[in-house]
Amino acid sequence: MDPKLLEILVCPICKGPLLHRRAADELVCKADRLGFPIKDGIPVMLEEDARKLPPEEEVA
Repeated sequence: MDPKLLEILVCPICKGPLLHRRAADELVCKADRLGFPIKDGIPVMLEEDARKLPPEEEVA
């Protein structure tokens, strides 16, 4: 994932910052507890495609 792209991407719901989880290949919004998948190097920033993070999952 291009670091410059990460600097400008924000959560489509709250417009907050995103964390890049390389191991899970997703971008995570801590505020909304959503994980947006990265497919073939392209972030899929659609709410309906986002994974809801369970309460027990650590978001760091």
